[in-house]
Amino acid sequence: MAEIDYYMVLGVHQDADSKQLKNAFRELAFQYHPDRNKDNPEATEKMKQINEAYAVLSDPKKRQAYDSLKSRFGDSAYGKFRNGYSDQDIFSGSDINNIFDEMAKAFGFRGVDEVFNDVYGKGYKTFEFRKPGIFAAGFVFSNLFGNQQAGSKKSTFQNITNKVVRLAIEKLGGMELPVHGNDITENIHLTPSQAAQGGPYAYFLKKQSKKLVIKIPKGIKEGQRIRLAGMGKTGSAGGPPGDLYLTVVFWKSWPKKIQEFTNRLIRN
Repeated sequence: MAEIDYYMVLGVHQDADSKQLKNAFRELAFQYHPDRNKDNPEATEKMKQINEAYAVLSDPKKRQAYDSLKSRFGDSAYGKFRNGYSDQDIFSGSDINNIFDEMAKAFGFRGVDEVFNDVYGKGYKTFEFRKPGIFAAGFVFSNLFGNQQAGSKKSTFQNITNKVVRLAIEKLGGMELPVHGNDITENIHLTPSQAAQGGPYAYFLKKQSKKLVIKIPKGIKEGQRIRLAGMGKTGSAGGPPGDLYLTVVFWKSWPKKIQEFTNRLIRN
């Protein structure tokens, strides 16, 4: 894995504040935007780097974890940081979507969904990153990563290898590396009409004792899943939280008491 310095990628000092980070990212995102670099394949890789650098450094917890590794391991901090963070972890909670939408309105560029699909491939699905409060917006996917069973042995081997590497780094470096929180998988019960119409739906996440209002995508099918980024179990040592996956199950009948309870949750 090639070593990268997030601060150098954005061209900012390590003490840069949030405003300086955002201004630097805006300038670079405009410079390397795919709509301005259709004949420049190198711009795609540069866009990936600046997106990742900004998503990490603009998030206080991710930045703290990266800075901690950087202070201990210097130029090799990037590789160790990426051992604990996937692309989905890095972009969860970022305001990159807002910045791309600003450019789209000002200059007529494509929005974040189209840009990310262009830069990261058709299998990459973006979502409405995060909103404050209890409202959570998600996206639907079905068999996004293809046949996972065929690669199960490879995945198991990779997981074991990652754990061995992590333990070695922690023992030699005398520090605890960030650990990604576990995902949570539950069912969400809807009537066929609710699924067809979409809209807000009150849901109580028992494992986290949280009341959520889920945005149900219009026309969702039974068996499909809704992913809510960052709503899983808490990570450790500055690692990101896991995700919440809700599998849609249709009610055969919709009890009146459950309907009344749902309405009360939404109002409150």
